[in-house]
Amino acid sequence: MLKEVYKKHNSFFSFKGKNVDILQPTISRILIVKEKKLGLSFLSSDHQKLLDKAIKDLNNKANKTKEPIFQLSEHVIAEIASLPDKHLLKYIVHRYRYEIFPQTKKLDDYPPCLQIEPSSICNFRCVFCFETDATFTNKKNGYMGRMSLNLFKKIIDQAQHNIEFITLASRGEPLACKEIVQMLAYTKGKFLNLKINTNASMLDEEKCHAILSGGVKTVVFSADAADEKLYSKLRVNGKLKEVLKNIELFQKIRKNQYSDNSIITRVSGVKFSEEQDFTSMKNLWNGLVDQVAFVEYNPWENTYLKPTNDIETACSDLWRRMFVWWDGKVNPCDVDYKSTLSVGNYQKKTLKQLWQSDSYKDLRKKHLTKKRGSIKPCSSCIVI
Repeated sequence: MLKEVYKKHNSFFSFKGKNVDILQPTISRILIVKEKKLGLSFLSSDHQKLLDKAIKDLNNKANKTKEPIFQLSEHVIAEIASLPDKHLLKYIVHRYRYEIFPQTKKLDDYPPCLQIEPSSICNFRCVFCFETDATFTNKKNGYMGRMSLNLFKKIIDQAQHNIEFITLASRGEPLACKEIVQMLAYTKGKFLNLKINTNASMLDEEKCHAILSGGVKTVVFSADAADEKLYSKLRVNGKLKEVLKNIELFQKIRKNQYSDNSIITRVSGVKFSEEQDFTSMKNLWNGLVDQVAFVEYNPWENTYLKPTNDIETACSDLWRRMFVWWDGKVNPCDVDYKSTLSVGNYQKKTLKQLWQSDSYKDLRKKHLTKKRGSIKPCSSCIVI
């Protein structure tokens, strides 16, 4: 389902969770925690101002301007429900940064979200993914690899206390990383929201325990269909029966050994064709995970071969997230999966230096002045 533009902040096509109709109780909880000043002392003066803005929006006291309004979506409400009161206000601040800064084009010391790639290697060749580009997956071209535990630890150490939203995934399958178990253990207790995306084909008992005992707050199992034939058509090399078995194992271990763990589980697919049926997805997965979703299809496979479009709106990801590849190379997005827009390497500069680098500033400036058409692959990308 190709769209004229792809709105990154609102990419859910369909969503079904277990936290329906609790918006007002969630807002009330936030207001009570704020009134009690729980965790308020851990916020800087600037972040306390952001908190006040967020609460003003949530409390329906925002002025009637064209400024973006901070709101709570269903999946965010679920994340809030999993947090203790002492972390609630800090979460709201960082969620505000993640949601609003990309709209207002505000920049501070660190990206709202850091996306770390444990592996660029994937065992699938999904039809809607750039892993189908043989020039990318050819090992001779240098794009394929796995992050070392040592590099991962250095990135995590620098991100801790500076970035609260971490995603472990990008161009490849994170569970293909040989040291992923040790990596997950190292993240324990360090971030408000750490998400891992996996196709679940490599999910075994050891990795289930690693996810459940580490720092993961949300695990997203990528699956796009509820029947074997369509699943295999979309996720080439994948078998739905195996994935289903692995997720059942995860749920069993979670229920029997980690019942107090507030981790959120989601099956999420890419809405690629009319054949995909969300009702069937819900019927298959609803009893195994907390949430079921479809996200909009973003046509990023072979992005370098696509024609230039006429989109002039700046890409929101330039203010939302930063990517660190397996080898330390830092990139502003994963539509540019061959790193033609790389702003440097983490092993030579800090996260803060890279986020505020001249290369990044120049890229943002061109987008803001409606010159994204002069940049490849921005010129053929539809993300705004």
